[in-house]
Amino acid sequence: MIRISDTARTERLYCRALKIAAGGTPGLWLPIMQHLAFRGNIDAMRELANWYSRSHRVEALGAAGDYSSAAGLYRRAWRRGDAYAAQHLAMSCFNRGDLQGYRRWMGRAAQAGDTDARREARRFETRLPHANARKIGRLRPFARRDQLG
Repeated sequence: MIRISDTARTERLYCRALKIAAGGTPGLWLPIMQHLAFRGNIDAMRELANWYSRSHRVEALGAAGDYSSAAGLYRRAWRRGDAYAAQHLAMSCFNRGDLQGYRRWMGRAAQAGDTDARREARRFETRLPHANARKIGRLRPFARRDQLG
């Protein structure tokens, strides 16, 4: 009998959940993502945290110590080495007006290897050129340094 490895099974489940979320196949994607996230799959943690933070108010990000909140999922993904999760949590802190949390998580994203986060942590700008910065009164115009590439 041929046994499928756990990583192959996990990847297959993750792909299935993405297809369901995109509307390609019938089913419920949330229970699959929760199953994968609570068993340590970094991609599922990020996807679930992104969904939580999109579907709720910005203030409802939750505490980093809460296992099932968006902040908790990002934190657990960062602890497993995911720089994107730390950077996303930093931007969520900025959007809430928590500049101390923004600086801490941007530094953690830089330590995890994100070069954009390293540049942002070094500059530590309190005003940014994105739409959510306008909502909290911290908008600035685009500068030449904001261009990618």
